[in-house]
Amino acid sequence: MDTNEFMLHSIRKLIFEGEISALRDILIEMNVVDIATIMEELEPADRLFVFRVLPKDLSAEVFAYLESDTQTDLVRMINDAELERLLNEMFLDDTVDLIEEMPANVVRRLLQKIPPEKRKQINEIMNYPDDSAGSIMTIEYIDLTEGMTVSDALKRIRRTGLKKETVYTCYVLDMNRKLQGVVT
Repeated sequence: MDTNEFMLHSIRKLIFEGEISALRDILIEMNVVDIATIMEELEPADRLFVFRVLPKDLSAEVFAYLESDTQTDLVRMINDAELERLLNEMFLDDTVDLIEEMPANVVRRLLQKIPPEKRKQINEIMNYPDDSAGSIMTIEYIDLTEGMTVSDALKRIRRTGLKKETVYTCYVLDMNRKLQGVVT
């Protein structure tokens, strides 16, 4: 039995026994891709159970790695409050990918739960041609200004980084928001 099979067996056992706390403890220590891989192997009801046990930020990350059919099934099974929470936690480009993969009736439900400002950003990204830089870019990055000290830059990264998808590379902009360089 390899590691994934062992984890799958352990998770199924914890679900069956209703050991929510133990299940959550195991899941939060796992890599998001591994969680998504295991969720793909679960029955829909168990998948929903695992999804609901995950902390909200982790559930959004895991959701982005699920197959589109699995995402559709989960969206159909969760309630409106859970859907709204999920959409608020997802990065913008992941939300766009989700909308592009969903059937029209599910897209309508998704769009009802997305705040107007985020809907506007989604529409802007979706207007780019497929496979263009605009269609695959993220707008959730950290920008720094030329005059920042290291201390100022670190404060900005700490303050805004948790809500950004890209934190490993920060973009240095001038006063006109023209790219001057990058800091990794």
